[in-house]
Amino acid sequence: MHLTTLARHALSRGRTPADTYALLAKRTHKPLPSARAVCLALTIPHAETTRRLNDCYDALLANPRPDTETDTGELLEALGVFDIPKSLTDTELAVVDHLLTAIDAHGSLRPGHHHGLTRWFTTGNLTTAYLSLTTTHPMPRTGNPTLYWTTLTTAGELLTTTHHSETRIKYALAHCRAQATRT
Repeated sequence: MHLTTLARHALSRGRTPADTYALLAKRTHKPLPSARAVCLALTIPHAETTRRLNDCYDALLANPRPDTETDTGELLEALGVFDIPKSLTDTELAVVDHLLTAIDAHGSLRPGHHHGLTRWFTTGNLTTAYLSLTTTHPMPRTGNPTLYWTTLTTAGELLTTTHHSETRIKYALAHCRAQATRT
């Protein structure tokens, strides 16, 4: 049976992508084709699958150790290899552009935070990305606090126009406006 078909079957039975990877990798002893099969079963486009797997191949898939398939699957999932990309509307794309500008204006965003933001952009979880940035203060020496808060204000205004706007966004937007007037 084709690996992607096996992956689809395992996912349809409620297995997580990490569990599905471990199942296939244990069965085949071929980590790269197993990871590729899970991505394709999740309908991640082939080009994107190839890019993601190339990014982590040397560290996780090139020289697998025996009995580490479960750990590797969990790492692949944590790295976002199995994140299903969401098609964004023009408004959502504009929000992402503003959030990227804010990230640049921050001055020193922690790598883990940056990784989380990238995953939220990919999956379309812009509310969480926005709220996460509104609780982080820019670095006054290496960043641009004025640009940071005004850009987050604009992003928040755009988010409040979407059909899934939350009350938390309105409070965060008020916070950003207040911070922008203080800088």
